[in-house]
Order: sequence, then C-alpha cells, then structure tokens
Amino acid sequence: MVAKQAPEKRRRLVDAAATLFYEQGFNRTTLADIAGEADVPLGNVYYYFKTKDAIGEAMVEQRLSDFRALRARWEERGDARDRLRSFVRMTVDNRRQLARSGCPIGSLALELHEADPAVRERLAENFTAWVAAVRGCYEEAEERFPAGTDVQALAELTLTVMEGGVMQARTHRDIGPFDRGVEQLRRHIDLLTQAHEERNAA
Repeated sequence: MVAKQAPEKRRRLVDAAATLFYEQGFNRTTLADIAGEADVPLGNVYYYFKTKDAIGEAMVEQRLSDFRALRARWEERGDARDRLRSFVRMTVDNRRQLARSGCPIGSLALELHEADPAVRERLAENFTAWVAAVRGCYEEAEERFPAGTDVQALAELTLTVMEGGVMQARTHRDIGPFDRGVEQLRRHIDLLTQAHEERNAA
C-alpha cells in the first residue's frame, strides 16, 4: 500500500505545483503553498523534492511525458496539415485560459532568469520537442513551399507566434494579440504555398 501511495503522492505534488505556477507564477509560489494545494504535510514535500527548482524540473518532465503521448497520437494522423491544424487548434481552443494565466512552461522559462541547469535543460527539451513536431509537419508538406524554405525557422516562428501571443494576451488581458498573430502566421504560410504554386504554373 505504501509503495503504491508514494508515486501517487509525488504526482499530486507535481500537479499542485503546476496549478500554482500556472495561476500565480513560480516565484510567488512557496513549498508550503504546494503542500497546501496537494493536501499533504509540508514534510512530505521535502521528502520528494529538496528544492522548488526540483519540483519545477519534475513538472516540466511531466509535461514532456504528456507531450510524447500527444505526439504519438499525432503521428497516427495521415496528413501533415491535419496534425499542424490540431496543434494550432489545441492552442486556440485554450487561448482564453492562456490569456488569463499564460503557458506554465513559458512562464517558468521567463521567471527563471538563472535557472538550475537541470531545469533549464528540461525547459529547452520541451521547446525543442514542440519545434521538432511542428517541423515534421512542414517537412512532410515541403513540396508545397518554395525551394530553399527554411522549415526549421518556420517551425520556430510557429512556436514563437504561439508563445508570444499568449504572453501579450495575458499582459493585456485580451486574446486579440494572440488571434491576430495566429492569423498573420496563417497568411504567411498561405503566401509561401501560393508563391510556389504560381511559380510552378508559370
């Protein structure tokens, strides 16, 4: 029974930390806050995690695990455009919540100016994984883009628009900057594919 409870309690602490980091930020959240949110004694927090940075690392690792499961479902889709649309749709569908609280991973990256190396590594791994997934979609549709299109840069731009739009939406308490950014990204991609089609038709 104890062995079964241990991972469940650890996960509760990580989930509680994610909720608090999401709602009030990493710097304003204390270990006591996390213990209270998880409804466990403060001593249990220290048993599983020595520092708040360690909880942050565990939270990002959990998000990476969730992402791997999501990516596995993505890869079952046969069309790269469907996968890319699902990525955009997932963010758009959550944009009102994101406008209120921001992206927990993005917020953590911004708050930790001098992050613990392990936390920084996990944050970088998270963003790299997202960029790689989006790049894979662009690569599969590469024949629709002009020759020489930098799909790595295009994938990085996609994530930058999403994260930057969330940050502005949260700051202004208005989803307008996010929606306009996504629309301009769509237009940019449409112009790239249209230019390629016109060149081939000429």
